[in-house]
Amino acid sequence: MTSSLSALGQQALHELSDVFKNVKDNATDDLIEAILSARHIAVYGCGREGLAIKGFAMRLFHLGLDVHVLGDMTVPHFGKGDLLIVTSGTGHLNSGEAFINVARADGARIAVITSQPGSSTPKMADILTVIPAQTMANDQSAKAAVLPMGSMFEIAETILFELMILRLRERLGETADTMRARHTNLE
Repeated sequence: MTSSLSALGQQALHELSDVFKNVKDNATDDLIEAILSARHIAVYGCGREGLAIKGFAMRLFHLGLDVHVLGDMTVPHFGKGDLLIVTSGTGHLNSGEAFINVARADGARIAVITSQPGSSTPKMADILTVIPAQTMANDQSAKAAVLPMGSMFEIAETILFELMILRLRERLGETADTMRARHTNLE
């Protein structure tokens, strides 16, 4: 018998709550400092993680920061003083590693967000942010989350990004009104 939407939703929210109970309060401190000190910021991720990090880029832009999404033709040359943020929940992302190598060769700092800190992509990071949530790397156990595949990580990551925006907003002296003033009118 299929569970009700209410029961499934409550289970998913309970599991999401458990993820945040296990996120250290200082988990984003180094990444926030790197963002604040970066000349240019670029973000990269694939699939649904790519969507989450693009949303983060949009909010960083709303804060007035110089942020770009890899793949867009307006990404400037990256080097010393710049920050590349890559999301790799499963811990291995071939394309992300290629971008990391290029950015690092010219002196950029590298931040990786993951749930698998011992894997290849996170090992390339100068700044590592760990979200202890299920991804496709560990979704086949008896304790698998109610949400499929990497959904728990992707949703937790989206929420963590928004929490970081709140901390950044405070540090930058921004408000909801100043952020809203930077929102596009070309929609």
